[in-house]
Amino acid sequence: MTRHDLKKALIIAHDLIMTAAAIMVSFFVRFHGTELQERIYLLPRILPFFVIYAGVVYWFFHLYRSRWRFASLPDLFNIFRATTLLALTLLVLDYILVAPNLFGFYYFGKITIALYWLVQMFLLGGPRLAFRYFKYARSRSTLEKTANIPTLLLGRSADVELILRAIESGSIKRIQPKGILTYRTDDLGQSIRGVAVLGEFADLEHVINEFQERGTAIRRLVATPSALAPEARPEHLLSRARKLGLPLMRLTSLGENIRDAEILPLEIEDLLLRPTVQIDRERLGNYVRGKRVLVTGGGGSIGSEICMRLAAFGASELMVVESSEPSLNHILENPDLVASDMVVDGVIADVRDRERMFQVMADFKPDVAFHAAALKHVPYLEKDWAEGIKTNVFGSVNVADAAVAAGVHALVMISTDKAIDPVSMLGVTKRFAEMYAQALDAEYIHSGKTRLIGVRFGNVLGSVGSVVPKFKAQIARGGPLTVTHPEMVRYFMTIREASDLVITSASHADMEGRLMASGETNEDERTSVYVLKMGQPVKIYELAERMIRLAGFEPNEEIEIKLTGMRPGERLHEILFAREEPMADTGIDGVMAARPIFADRARMESWIGKLHEAVAKLDRSAAEAVFEEAIPEFKRRKQNALTSPPAPTAS
Repeated sequence: MTRHDLKKALIIAHDLIMTAAAIMVSFFVRFHGTELQERIYLLPRILPFFVIYAGVVYWFFHLYRSRWRFASLPDLFNIFRATTLLALTLLVLDYILVAPNLFGFYYFGKITIALYWLVQMFLLGGPRLAFRYFKYARSRSTLEKTANIPTLLLGRSADVELILRAIESGSIKRIQPKGILTYRTDDLGQSIRGVAVLGEFADLEHVINEFQERGTAIRRLVATPSALAPEARPEHLLSRARKLGLPLMRLTSLGENIRDAEILPLEIEDLLLRPTVQIDRERLGNYVRGKRVLVTGGGGSIGSEICMRLAAFGASELMVVESSEPSLNHILENPDLVASDMVVDGVIADVRDRERMFQVMADFKPDVAFHAAALKHVPYLEKDWAEGIKTNVFGSVNVADAAVAAGVHALVMISTDKAIDPVSMLGVTKRFAEMYAQALDAEYIHSGKTRLIGVRFGNVLGSVGSVVPKFKAQIARGGPLTVTHPEMVRYFMTIREASDLVITSASHADMEGRLMASGETNEDERTSVYVLKMGQPVKIYELAERMIRLAGFEPNEEIEIKLTGMRPGERLHEILFAREEPMADTGIDGVMAARPIFADRARMESWIGKLHEAVAKLDRSAAEAVFEEAIPEFKRRKQNALTSPPAPTAS
């Protein structure tokens, strides 16, 4: 028996013993003399069955799922519901079944049942609350000894309480909360878990000076998510913190409870986007848990985050496929992966090597695969176009064919919004790979075999080569910030959003997107391409201006924004779906999808053969002719680079 099983067994035993004790106490309080003796004599005939029934009721109301250390109001409410049901059961038995038919008198009586309800509530809820208080008092004593960083907490009271609970539970260490600042006047004058609200954000300098006068130097500021909301004007908060020379941290969490809370440095990009799209963690956990998963390009910025999310959602085994030895070593040595329960392994392999990909897939036999390996930088692929075809087309074909041969349940190919009306080698190679995956998917979906889908990303904040890290480095050097065109517009998403979208898409394709029970494909659910709802696109020039201001400077006065001109393969505007792509409803908040548009497999293989010949001869015009035949929109690339096609699905 594991430690966890032993703890659960002790909780069950406690609750059943307390149930029997509640009945006994109710009798001894309510009855005396002969009346008590009669009931004690009959008790062995009734009590065992009632205790067993009570155990079932407690299980139904989830009394065994929660840990006593974190006993809360929802747990007490479950106890209330369970105890009320047991009391009502006694009332029904006593007044309808037992008394008239067996004993000729009321065995419990209404007063006894009311007493039982009160005693049972106390015996079930009391020990839980007492245990929590004991843990709380002990953790407070320990924290007072170890907490050595005087800190101010920033945000509304409900969010600040989460930080205080995380500190008390030991999830967040070394922080010594000295006070709270808020942007809401309603919170002023309050005290939250013993920590006073000292003022508003505008009072930051005054509060810091007061602590210094009393001999306490505030060394850290911790912001809750509410402190970073637009109405809180976080840019002013960031500016004040920098002037005071204090590190501004933010509260984040991998889960919905305080045990998963983290404190991370606040970065400029945390203030750039709309609110993060929230995903259904329970759905992803149910889908990923216990599965064997393979990730190509697992050492890259997107691939490595997918690996981290798979560990968080409970995958059993992970195989990382990476052509770069340093990148493979970096992800395999990641402390969070090493500390997880997931079995992690990796291989050096290039997706261009068809035999190697078949071997890796066949040996590992994954349940789900994510294809993140790609060449993605537009200028390089415009110059070295043949390399882009080798990796993004031939490599994707190899991964798709190997996944089908190995019986993978679902393969997700990571694509890009540049694949729609493509004007670059990046866009057209990615669109071609999407079409090949859709052709295979159409061939195998009716047999219930491998599902092959694509996921289109916008620009991913923080990924290698993306615009935000580039701007941050340019600001650190004093400028200038380089923007190719003043009207350049892009969609943005975080690395976490991108990774969760990939896993969400796999779950939808492999579950709702499968065949209906009748054996007929549900065309409304037959999705092939998924996209995150990324809100309104952002002008790159305006992004540069805001980043300069967040860094405490004035655009084009202290730090210059320099226009460099559009590069080959770039276009002003990106769209998420082609005009002719029929939309599909996923039923998942924040995720859009489209049904497939593709050529049959025979034509796809014919085009692939011609691409092999073009690459072998280094004949770019021949390769472009193939792409123009397969993707007619590619013929209009010069026009599409400068125009903004309508994108009604973007909002």
